[in-house]
Amino acid sequence: MERICLFPGTFDPITKGHVDIIERAVSLFDKLVIGIGTNSSKQPMYSVEQRVDWIKEIFKNDPRIVVTGYSGLTVDYCKQINAHYVLRGIRYISDFEYEKAIADMNRMLAPQIETIFLTCSPLYSTISSTLVRDVIRNGGNAGMFLPDEVKI
Repeated sequence: MERICLFPGTFDPITKGHVDIIERAVSLFDKLVIGIGTNSSKQPMYSVEQRVDWIKEIFKNDPRIVVTGYSGLTVDYCKQINAHYVLRGIRYISDFEYEKAIADMNRMLAPQIETIFLTCSPLYSTISSTLVRDVIRNGGNAGMFLPDEVKI
């Protein structure tokens, strides 16, 4: 059985912290699907198409990494792409509490899908897309938080 993992998120925009998690996780699976989900409680700054393009460019040389957009429940999308794992990145203990609640709900909905948590490298633990968007909205230079392929 092919080990397929979904790394869901909004990636609005993708940061060096996301890239760190992806680069460290990809060797654990046969295929890592980066799924840009539609979150009804978030108003994105960048289109799904723009985010997909950035991520494809970043990982263009790794055939194990696939990038897609999706909507609906994450566990339903996992079933659609035959993923038995969900990857989540953790920066702080508060992230874990939030992510564990989601993982528990997902486990009740789809017990065959396992959630894997990876902690962020300390170098990137303070970077979040929310903070990066604030810097951009206020005219600051967010380049140090973003992969080179993300041109803002």
